[in-house]
Amino acid sequence: MIASCDESHVVEKNKPHLDCNGPVGRVKGMDICRSVAPLISPESTCPRISLPGVMDSEGRVDESRLRTYIFKNGGISPEERGQVWRFLFGMYPCSSTALERPLMLEQMAVRYRHMKRKWQQLLPGAVRLRLNGTDAELLAAVKYFDQRQDREHNRQHAHLDEVSERMSFLELQSQVLFERVTFDLEELQEAIRIIDKDVPRTDRDLPYYRKEGLGNLLVLRDILITYAAFHPEVSYAQGMNDLCSRFLEVLDSEVDTFWSFSCYMEKFSKDFRADGLYRKMELEAALLKELDPQLHAHLVTDNFDRLMFCHRWLLLGFQREFEHSDALRLFEIFSCDHLELISQQVDRARYQERLSRKQSLDESVTELHAVNTDFTFELFMCATILLENRDTLLSCKNEAQLIQFTSSLQGKLDLNSTLKKAEEHFYDYCKGSAWDYLSGRCHVRKNKEDFLYHLRHLFS
Repeated sequence: MIASCDESHVVEKNKPHLDCNGPVGRVKGMDICRSVAPLISPESTCPRISLPGVMDSEGRVDESRLRTYIFKNGGISPEERGQVWRFLFGMYPCSSTALERPLMLEQMAVRYRHMKRKWQQLLPGAVRLRLNGTDAELLAAVKYFDQRQDREHNRQHAHLDEVSERMSFLELQSQVLFERVTFDLEELQEAIRIIDKDVPRTDRDLPYYRKEGLGNLLVLRDILITYAAFHPEVSYAQGMNDLCSRFLEVLDSEVDTFWSFSCYMEKFSKDFRADGLYRKMELEAALLKELDPQLHAHLVTDNFDRLMFCHRWLLLGFQREFEHSDALRLFEIFSCDHLELISQQVDRARYQERLSRKQSLDESVTELHAVNTDFTFELFMCATILLENRDTLLSCKNEAQLIQFTSSLQGKLDLNSTLKKAEEHFYDYCKGSAWDYLSGRCHVRKNKEDFLYHLRHLFS
């Protein structure tokens, strides 16, 4: 069975705790501020995970147990989050050992520096964010960022003196790797223009970007430009700044954030393209039609443009609809893919059943309804929010009222309650599909006991 989010495993809101996760938080109303994120965090080189049964004595991670732990416990504690994300999002392979990872990190750091240096040399005018002088905080952020750059420069020189032979090889390797990379400078300049509009507005209400931490906005900018430069098929789209900011806040390292964000985008970059957007909205509409045909009929009209107002929820993982620490937990839960794996297992079991009965069933029996494994858990989460606000949505008559509705939810939703209801909808859908399938099969065989046996088999 799929475990629900157990409230006994999550921090209760009425107890003293860090309610902002990662390197910056708020304890009893006091801000704890950190300086600008370094190129490499001290945590980068020794990501130990103390979760029971997840990491072996040599530092290898059991990925299945890690993902199951995240799902069953409703996320990761703030103290473990940085270490876990380095594995969960693919910066480090789960099969890597504690001895191998420092060498991997050196290679990633050298490659990232080469990648960033390449676009900076080709577009020297884009090295610094252009400021119009009206944002005094951003002007101060440039000062903090420059101080950080000087510290990193001195640290790199000291490090190179210690391991000059190995680093020389890595530098040469990276130079050869990126020497032949070419950019479409016009497209890259357009991406930088949009990044420079989005970055100054990113998460400035979070403690991580306050005071000296404002310099982290410029770190975020460098990461996004480097990603756009070396992934021209994706480039940059609005919303990437919010996602990347999440990684930077938790990992507090420029190199770690770049590689973790890049791994995440390998799977989800399609969501930032028009075809990916359309596909996700089609799936959400199809799911809503199965769960509530009346609400679907009301929302999916030409005027409401097929649930487009839900796109930001899905694209950013409901980042603004839940309190910040809860949004981070939800991001982890989505990323562990646990429910999606279960639904795929159900579908595979049903496929095996079809193969085994291929010769014994009458050929006139039509194919029965299947579990749609494209209905990922985030779609059920979105549908749950819609269903919980059904009456309000049915009263919305135009797009302006829908926008007002979505704005009213920001920071107001309860994560544990919404997760529980989303799981119930997920189960009801899977069980309903299996019931349709098995009842149809047993109608042919006229055997109730056979039906109950196979139903238990699918959901055991």
